[in-house]
Formats: sequence, structure tokens, C-alpha cells
Amino acid sequence: MDTPVPLFDSLNDALAAVESPGCSVSGERGVGGGCISSCGILTLDTGRRLFIKRNGTGGLDMFCREAAGLSALAVVDGAPGVPQVLAAGTDGSFSFLLMEYLESASRGSRFWETFGRALALMHQNGRSGACGFHEDNYIGASPQLNTALEDWIDFFRIRRIEYQLKMARDRRLADRSMTELVSRVMERLDRILIPCDSGGASLLHGDLWSGNYITGPAGEACIIDPAVYYGHREADLAMTRLFGGYDPAFYSAYNEAWPLEPGAAERSDLYNLYHMLNHLNLFGGSYAASVLSIARKYS
Repeated sequence: MDTPVPLFDSLNDALAAVESPGCSVSGERGVGGGCISSCGILTLDTGRRLFIKRNGTGGLDMFCREAAGLSALAVVDGAPGVPQVLAAGTDGSFSFLLMEYLESASRGSRFWETFGRALALMHQNGRSGACGFHEDNYIGASPQLNTALEDWIDFFRIRRIEYQLKMARDRRLADRSMTELVSRVMERLDRILIPCDSGGASLLHGDLWSGNYITGPAGEACIIDPAVYYGHREADLAMTRLFGGYDPAFYSAYNEAWPLEPGAAERSDLYNLYHMLNHLNLFGGSYAASVLSIARKYS
């Protein structure tokens, strides 16, 4: 496993390395929104503020994979901003991830247009000859398999839908009817999806629903909580439409910066079958109807 983030045996050791020896936390404010880890803003006695995520001791691997994803996004020219990862580690009964605190300002007047163009640049400038990533990571709390495959449609079938369906069967969340329906969809993927363009697979955020962007200090969009891998850019855009969607100006600006292939809108729901299966596995049978609805549409 790559560890692009320094690891420490205590939060105090991490703070000493990040800020200064002997510094301490003078205050902490909890931040809502996370359903997997608890989040907060630490104020140090030096006046500096840091963002912290905490989980059980088993969460350290998840934090290291998140750090690797943020590091990958940070180096792509023109991409939306991400918080700088500072440290990770364990302290007694919890694991932690320390990051730069991005204080939100009011959104700029062209927030959505700038965001759409930046995402297009991220997809266009971050490329790989194969789909996947150099390590597995997580989508929410679920393992996400990223072993490389050259063909995008094979990758989406095997590493995304097939894996989640097997997990749902093993947990008795997918009955025979659902299994057969989703299996029919997998058999038809070659007739529905399109391959990545000649530039290769795009670097994807991987979990870009509306809860995973924030407004940064300059009023710009910044992206957080990634589940990165290289794949077809349509998969990222599909996720932005789940649970409410982004402003229409975002999609217009993206399409102006890098026009989508014909039929992208018709393929969008199919990409979200992956996320609905994952929600089924994470949160239970209340998502079964959504899985079935999408599967029927494409079977």
C-alpha cells in the first residue's frame, strides 16, 4: 500500500510535526455530513485551524487510501482544488486523518461554470492507458477494486457491477430475481456503453455526488472524499446527477470545454447502477427498488 501521507502513533505527534513541537488543541468544532467518519475543525493554540476525520482503529487503511486519492487529484493541471493532506495515524481507540482546513467563502458569480470547466480539465489532463488505479480503495465504506484492465467496459462489468452484485448476494440483499436482472444488464454492456477515447481513461473522483464538493476560500469549488480511479468520464458525470444533481450551468460549461459523445444522457443511469448496488450493500434493502428500476431500464 502506498502511504503518501506521514503516519504517526498519536495525534499529538502528528500536530507537532505539522505545526510545532508542544502545540496543543485549544478547541474543536464538530462538522456534520459524514456518515462513515466523524469530522471536526481543530483550533490549535497557535491559532491555526486543521480539519480532522476520525474513525475506529480499522479506519486507518481507509484514510491512507483517501490520502492517495487526494494526492492524485491535486497534481492534475486545471482540476478543482482539494485539501492538502497533512498526516494520518492512530491514537488509542481511534484513527485520524489531518488535512488543511479550507474555510468557505461566498460562491463566486461563475461558480458552476468554473467548476464544470475544471472537471473537464481534470478528466482531459489526468489520463492512463488502463482503467483502475495503482491500489484498491473504498467507495464509502465498501472496498473498491481497482486492479487494472485495458478495456473500460470489461472493467465496469467485472470490477464494479459484478463485484457489488456478489457482495449483495453474499449478504442476502440480492435475491434470485435481482441477480438475474442485473446479470442480463452485464451481458448487454457492450451494446450500451462506449469505450474511453483515444487519449485513454480519465482520472475520476469516483464519488462526485453533491455532498462531496465544498466552496473554497476564494469562492471556488473544491472536491473532497474521493474514491479515485481511471475510467470513463461519463461515470463521474453520472454520479453528479444522483441525489439531486448540479446546476445546469455546470453541465453546459463542461460540455463546452470538452463535448460529450452522443448518447451520454441515455447511459447515465446505467453508471449509477454501481452506486445503487453499493448503497444496497451499505444501507440495506431500502435501495433494492432503485437497483431494480435501473436494471429493468437496461435489461
